[in-house]
Amino acid sequence: MPKIKLSKNFITNVCKLALNEDLYPSGDITSNLLKKNTIIKANLLTNQAGVVGGLDFVKQTFNLIDRTIKVKIKKKEGSKIKKGNLIAIIEGNIKNILIGERVALNFLSHISGIATKTNCFVNKVGKKSKICCTRKTIPNLRVVQKYAVKLGGGVNHRFNLSDEYLIKDNHIAANKDIREIIKRAIKLKKSRKITVEIDNINQLRKIVGLKFDRVLFDNMKLKDLREGIKIAKKYYETEASGNITLKTVKKVSKTGVDRISVGSITHSAPSLDFKLEI
Repeated sequence: MPKIKLSKNFITNVCKLALNEDLYPSGDITSNLLKKNTIIKANLLTNQAGVVGGLDFVKQTFNLIDRTIKVKIKKKEGSKIKKGNLIAIIEGNIKNILIGERVALNFLSHISGIATKTNCFVNKVGKKSKICCTRKTIPNLRVVQKYAVKLGGGVNHRFNLSDEYLIKDNHIAANKDIREIIKRAIKLKKSRKITVEIDNINQLRKIVGLKFDRVLFDNMKLKDLREGIKIAKKYYETEASGNITLKTVKKVSKTGVDRISVGSITHSAPSLDFKLEI
């Protein structure tokens, strides 16, 4: 899987799109009511504890609007923050600061929210299992969301459909013969990994010994999951998925599974609350 990198060029382009969405076609008509050239200092504060992420998006948003705006970052990307912490000081033309306020806060809130929720799962399992994200991401924001997962201490699953073979229940239902479809993947794999999703122990027994990389146990009861891991662990990396929550993740990790994939860390992570005070 390609490593998730947020280059300056990528951040710039994403911020441009967001600003265009907010400003088309007539700009910030409300902020245009203010007097010109009024210079102020604004404090960017957090209303919640969590993991902060997206600081480069904040800087680039304001830079695109007005290069004279100074953004002094007070917290390290990926660091733990407490309610009321000062995240950044923003100094410049008030009109231009207000133009960029919502876009900057949206990126900061969303990235920090995913990083924070991911970190909650990571803290629950400690070193027993790795917490993985999925492809359940907002279209066109996958890179940003998977970056946020890494900030929170999680692990990225495949980025897209070309990265790895993931033979799922619908592939198996369409092909009928699970061993046959796995053998096709083995023949074509080259350097790609092969993961096979199973939802019962009988499926697993049919495929043990074939040369693939990972077994994904989907929506299995803890008793069956433990049994499946005992069978599979000598041959494959193991992963569990399926409606795993903060309440259940610790029990799942105690089965000895290597990885736990959680779709909610991207598709349902609440934004972290920040504010800009003038």
